[in-house]
Amino acid sequence: MNFQWYPGHMTKAKRQMQEDIKLIDLVIELVDARIPLSSRNPDIDELGKNKYRLILMNKADLADRKATEQWSAFFKKKGYYVVSLDARSKNGMKSIADIIMEACKEKMERDRKRGIKNRPVRAMVVGIPNVGKSTFINSYAGKACAKTGNKPGVTKGKQWIRLSKSVELLDTPGILWPKFEDQKVGLRLALIGSIRDEILNTDELAVELIRFLKTQYPGILTERYEVEETQKETELLCGIAENRKCITKGGELDYSKAAALLIDEFRSGKLGKVTLEWPKEQENG
Repeated sequence: MNFQWYPGHMTKAKRQMQEDIKLIDLVIELVDARIPLSSRNPDIDELGKNKYRLILMNKADLADRKATEQWSAFFKKKGYYVVSLDARSKNGMKSIADIIMEACKEKMERDRKRGIKNRPVRAMVVGIPNVGKSTFINSYAGKACAKTGNKPGVTKGKQWIRLSKSVELLDTPGILWPKFEDQKVGLRLALIGSIRDEILNTDELAVELIRFLKTQYPGILTERYEVEETQKETELLCGIAENRKCITKGGELDYSKAAALLIDEFRSGKLGKVTLEWPKEQENG
């Protein structure tokens, strides 16, 4: 399967971020804990190279805990601050304020020496589609997130949200899209729902997911759908269709319905906690 992307969006978002980044102390980057590397935009490192950096591995409730721990160590080794969380349930959110203060302590110390007191840290949240940026902002800010109005030097229309006494968030972060030459990245993004399902071949996507689960998480399909995992991927999809009674009006097995069901159950965590890429792959590759 070949995955196409939208470079037009990228250009506009990149230009916007180049403008906004000048106003920022800290870049908060959300990634999906199931694909921490594939859900990053490589351009963010270049754009935010002189800023403090915090990576939030969101949807950690859906990911393999062992893999998440390894990814956390992987990113920390590269100099990032890292938090694993589930923004929907607010699990892991409490530690974020302390981590932000820790990440920006040099900046705060410089302010103090210059006699600048109580100036909040200015942060920007970035991330590709469907990693949970809006959910995170709403969870962190709460319903009473007060816009603090235009700041000097900020172009008209940009608004800052006061998340706490010590943190303000620029509320116009551009959506950034990853450029990928590696089709494995496209496949992983498609599986978590970051590429619109309407442009995908769901049957092929399900076959790829079955192939991955058979090798990396043996037994998971048998447990959920009572299928024999020694079969070929397409035969396994037939078995899932039978198990879940995915039948067409003509009484035939509905493979497309079974494929959509499998992908949906993976995305919602019903198959268990599954991570699609591990740090050791980067070290080996």
